[in-house]
Amino acid sequence: MMKNKNSGSCIAFDGMRCIASGDLREVAVGVKKLIDRGEALTVLIFDDQSSEIVEIDFRGSADDVVERLERKTVSQGSVPETSGTEPEPRQGPGRPKLGVVPREVTLLPRHWEWLNCQPGGASVALRKLVEDARRANSEQDRLRASQESLYRFMSAMGGDLPGFEEASRAMFARDADRFIEMIECWPADIRDHARKLGTAAFRSAS
Repeated sequence: MMKNKNSGSCIAFDGMRCIASGDLREVAVGVKKLIDRGEALTVLIFDDQSSEIVEIDFRGSADDVVERLERKTVSQGSVPETSGTEPEPRQGPGRPKLGVVPREVTLLPRHWEWLNCQPGGASVALRKLVEDARRANSEQDRLRASQESLYRFMSAMGGDLPGFEEASRAMFARDADRFIEMIECWPADIRDHARKLGTAAFRSAS
């Protein structure tokens, strides 16, 4: 397995067959039981939203598996999102701590001249520009993330299946009908999950 991702919801496949889905802990226990019975040989577990592969250590008992998952979750949850960065220092009485991260920005002189003329100076102006861009592009960002998730799953599970290239082109062209047509002959569990991911990937952007 590849990348570690402790999400709340996931789906597990053994070859072309879906063997579990739902809460990560429940899926891990269910898959562990199948492995112990010799009913699961080549397991891949995907995060439901990102389709990144979830890494689980299945050594030992089911309790061992769950304990390691919980330790990992606690350990990751204890690390602040801004770990390794320094907050902007106070520069006068009453200046709030914004939790900002200092980074180098390279601009042309005319850009700095314009920024420095804005109310609050360059830093405030840049923050406002970034927030405006995030709001304006939020739907496009969501659509791109959904497409990436679908393509990630398709590549892992359907890369060798007939119609993969055409299905990929249809996905990026946002041609839902063509996409559905190209994956119709895929194994049912893979096809159905790809369709589910496609619900978000083909949603019209405003």
